[in-house]
Amino acid sequence: MAKIAILMGSKSDFSVVKPAVDVIKKMGEDVEVRVISAHRTPIEAHDFAVSAVSRGIEVIICAAGKAAHLGGVIAAYTTLPVIGLPVKTDMMGGLDSLLSIVQMPTGIPVATVGVNGGENAGLLALQILGIKYPAIAEKLGQYKKSMAEKINSDDAALQQELQF
Repeated sequence: MAKIAILMGSKSDFSVVKPAVDVIKKMGEDVEVRVISAHRTPIEAHDFAVSAVSRGIEVIICAAGKAAHLGGVIAAYTTLPVIGLPVKTDMMGGLDSLLSIVQMPTGIPVATVGVNGGENAGLLALQILGIKYPAIAEKLGQYKKSMAEKINSDDAALQQELQF
């Protein structure tokens, strides 16, 4: 059963969502991915949010562009952590999406990652779950260790190149 759900307002947002799906699966977790629009399918958005806990969902990522209300609508109907993933737009480069997600009214918090930050959205969802699930926390620790090793290796290679 998936502990993480990812919703996107449009199927065209999948390229932004895919890095989140990939990192979640890389860590060995299942993920439920759906296209649900806050504006075009509000009944489905409501039904998803109110049934999420009973279906075992523990964190919800909502990707949306432009008005980007999906995360706020979902957060209004659940006490689960909701992560907003702003999608880059042609009109304002994603600033419109980012501001729509980050400026939630008091009482309806939505954590927010950067524009098109799918991988970070997935990692944040995993870090939230890592509080409860030590195996996820352990995998995240290994992930961060491997990132550090790569940077250290890149630095050593650069230092070698710079020696004449």
